[in-house]
Amino acid sequence: MTSIDDYLAELPPEARKSLARLRDDIRKAAPDATEGKSYGLPALIQDGPLVAFAAHRGHCAFYPLSPAVIEAHKAELQGYELSKGTIRFAPGKTLPAALVKKLVKARLAEKAAKARPRTTRKQKG
Repeated sequence: MTSIDDYLAELPPEARKSLARLRDDIRKAAPDATEGKSYGLPALIQDGPLVAFAAHRGHCAFYPLSPAVIEAHKAELQGYELSKGTIRFAPGKTLPAALVKKLVKARLAEKAAKARPRTTRKQKG
C-alpha cells in the first residue's frame, strides 16, 4: 500500500464506498491527523497511531486501537460485531458519522491523557 487512495482503489465498490466515508468522518474528527499505516493497515496518525481501518473478506473494520475506547462505548456499538480492538460492519454499510466522531475524540483524549507528564508525589519521611 503506497497511500490510502491506492488502498481504496483496489477494493470492491461497496467496501471502497464504506471505507471512503469512514475515512472522511475520521478526518473531520481529527483534522490534524496525517495518513499512514499502522500494523500494515491504512491509518490516521497523530502523536502515534490514532485509528485504522480495513476491508476484509465479508466485512469492513474500524480499529480504534484501544480496547478501552470500545468498552466505554459498548452500548452505542450494539448491533456491530466487536472484538477487543475491532468494530466490524458489512461492506456497503458504515458507522454513523456522529459515532465515528465520538470514538475518534475519545481516542484523542486517551492519547492526550497518556502524553501528559506525570506528577510525582513527595514521599513521607
